[in-house]
Amino acid sequence: MDKADIAALLAVGAAFFIAIGDVIHQRSAQEVTDEPVSHVDLFLRLLRDRQWWLGSIVAAVGFGLQAAALGFGSVLLVQALLVTSLLFALPINARLSHRRVTRWEWTWAALLAAAVAVIVTVGNPTEGHSRASLETWTVVIALLGPALVLCVVGARIWSGPVSAVLLALVSGALWGVFAVLTKGVVDRLDDGLWALLRTPELYVWALVGVAGTAWQQSSFRAGALTASLPTMTVAEPVVGSVLGIVVLGETLRPGDAGWLTLIVAVAVMVVATAALARGEAAGATKQPA
Repeated sequence: MDKADIAALLAVGAAFFIAIGDVIHQRSAQEVTDEPVSHVDLFLRLLRDRQWWLGSIVAAVGFGLQAAALGFGSVLLVQALLVTSLLFALPINARLSHRRVTRWEWTWAALLAAAVAVIVTVGNPTEGHSRASLETWTVVIALLGPALVLCVVGARIWSGPVSAVLLALVSGALWGVFAVLTKGVVDRLDDGLWALLRTPELYVWALVGVAGTAWQQSSFRAGALTASLPTMTVAEPVVGSVLGIVVLGETLRPGDAGWLTLIVAVAVMVVATAALARGEAAGATKQPA
């Protein structure tokens, strides 16, 4: 079994545990309080919620498997396969919600699975560098930072679904950055603990993880999950994959005849992911507090 196959298996395992963690987090964010609260107050309340911590522990297992997968394969490969977390979240959430998975949802699930398979096989993603220079990250921050700030400001101006979408964009983008930073952190593990502690990515990685979690919970509270979850689920792999190409120099090699197929597969993946996320979120919002 080569490194790419090992990365693929670990990524699917990560998708499974992250799916369980997401379902628990969604329910916790909606049930922790009926009062309107600030982003900081919501996060502090969740830190005192046992159910939220259970979801966090399960999700942490998923992030560990994701880190291991990134140690063997490219960000492009791992992020594409992490989208399949929705395939696991669909029946799990349906079970907890005491409802049936509809035929329409299974159809979208099949399309998503097919699209991911095409991206992984036809796209033939290859690894680049594990870490990027400070100059490269400075350019990323200069471009991405203002966009995220505008989303946060916009979320304060508008309420309801618009606020939820804007906060979900922030969370999804941060988790995409988190995946790329994870690649660099994992690469330094072979050099020993002292080398890892002297790696700047480690501390930025931890801060981004906390920020991504905080904005994720805020987006769940800002409006219907049908607005936040699809945006978040699509934004993470898109930002992570773009950064994998731009920052780490990863590539797709579909061949001249495969580009059209790859473009169609990516479009199907985005549409199917949004449709499944909306279905999962709609089921979650029907639950009593």
